[in-house]
Amino acid sequence: MRISCFPALILLFAGSLSAQQTPVSIHVHAAQPAGPYTPIWNYFGADEPNYISAPNGEKLLGELSGLGPVPVYFRVHNLFTTGNGEGSLKWGSTNIYTEKPDGTPVYDFTITDRIFDAMIAAHVRPLVEIGFMPEALSTHPQPYRHTSPKGDIFTGWTYPPKDEAKWSALVLAYATHLRERYGSQTAAWLWEVWNEPDIGYWHGTPEQYDRLYDLTAAAIRKALPKAKIGGPEATGVSDHSEPFLRQFLEHCSHGKNAATGQTGAPLDFISYHPKGHPTFEDGHVVMSVGTQLRAVERGMKVISSYPEWKRTPIILGESDPEGCAACQGSQNGYRNGPLYGVSVAEATMRTYELARRYGVTVQGVVTWAFEFENQPAFAGFRELATNAIDKPVLNVFRMFGMLGGGPKADVSRAAWLKSDSSGALPLDRVVTNSVTGDPDINAVATRNGSELEILVWNYHDADVTAEPARIELSVDGWRGGTVSASEFRMDATHSNAYRLWKEMGSPAAPTEEQKLTLEKAGKLEQTVPGRSIAVHAGEARIQLELPRQGVALVRLARISVREP
Repeated sequence: MRISCFPALILLFAGSLSAQQTPVSIHVHAAQPAGPYTPIWNYFGADEPNYISAPNGEKLLGELSGLGPVPVYFRVHNLFTTGNGEGSLKWGSTNIYTEKPDGTPVYDFTITDRIFDAMIAAHVRPLVEIGFMPEALSTHPQPYRHTSPKGDIFTGWTYPPKDEAKWSALVLAYATHLRERYGSQTAAWLWEVWNEPDIGYWHGTPEQYDRLYDLTAAAIRKALPKAKIGGPEATGVSDHSEPFLRQFLEHCSHGKNAATGQTGAPLDFISYHPKGHPTFEDGHVVMSVGTQLRAVERGMKVISSYPEWKRTPIILGESDPEGCAACQGSQNGYRNGPLYGVSVAEATMRTYELARRYGVTVQGVVTWAFEFENQPAFAGFRELATNAIDKPVLNVFRMFGMLGGGPKADVSRAAWLKSDSSGALPLDRVVTNSVTGDPDINAVATRNGSELEILVWNYHDADVTAEPARIELSVDGWRGGTVSASEFRMDATHSNAYRLWKEMGSPAAPTEEQKLTLEKAGKLEQTVPGRSIAVHAGEARIQLELPRQGVALVRLARISVREP
């Protein structure tokens, strides 16, 4: 017997459906766990550290912290960059290090304290990126501050230190200060050295980077002996970056440590940056999640080829649809609407599949997106919120946070469930060709005690209109009785402040009244409240429809049990 749990949704989309459309069948097996559920989505980051302590930044940090039952980590550039503490596109500074005329070092932690205080107040854990080079220590200090988007951004902050002893002393002083200011919680933080040293972020050789890594790790460990340190945050992985990643891994295994003189270097996690490559064709954006996933896969292949590193956790230090959060352009037009959110769902869940294939552990996937200050609303940057208005993508992370039982659950008790979808594309096809023909209509499910969550998405690279998918969802393995079913979703018409903003006339600076309305529209919408449905022969059946570029979360909770 099929129970139509969500009749309102069926009526909403029935007029656009073809009578010949074949429904997608999604089967979830509630009694068949498929391994422990471990969140990897709870990592975020940005170029601009000074926005963190701005009012909108602090608001967004609080929202990130409340997403789910696991701690959120935040990675940020420019913690050592010289300047007055003002942020701009792809720029930030702390003025942590200057020198007196006689060369005596001067440490000033005032600005970094504001940044870290904001994270700690929001219960967000830092992923501390040691970088970039202070002007007074750079071997090529001028020009120093860039003027993105004009000119070359890789200026004096990208060079090696002219005095390694002063660099090591700075890192030691910094780690010591953080330990003294924030206490025992620093033991749960993560630490790393620099960013993308295989491209213009590092105007030194690979060997010079390895040396910097050794010196920095040794200084951190002197202050925090149990600190978890990783790297190298390389790009890709691609033909360009693979040699760099390999030489770094080999150095950490067999190289001479520049700080200790011993063999090898500490490496608690391995990090790299998979990115997609969207284009603008025939008046619309065409994503390339396959490009992003090929980079994910290549990095896993490299790491798993080293027996000594195969079991080391991986952090995808920036995993995004493209490479520049602060850049604008028609090819980046996906960022304001639901396509950004559904692409994150597609890439994240396929990353889990690749990790299982290669027998590696992904500890975290960093979404390189936060917020930009002093910019028009919905200006097209890759960000989670604009002018304190949440973008649709943030609602996908809210649904991620519901997996495993929700924000207040003990996620260590949660498990993946075996599931399958007739609309799911094979993993190899998505990795090789991306999603350019049929859409990928897919699902994952978790269970924690008597509560079960099913995340369903309907993704395609091309941002064009299409008929919604008609989905028949069945969940077997119940003992009988009654379950409560509810639904949340993000798509073109739900949890989408961008749609409402356009209906307002696309105001660059919304009025206070408009802003309040938009903030409300930016929250995750519960489209179906808890509704009781009967379980027959151990199975619950639900019908729903999901538009293209939509994500839905269906939550089932047992409310009574009776033996059939």
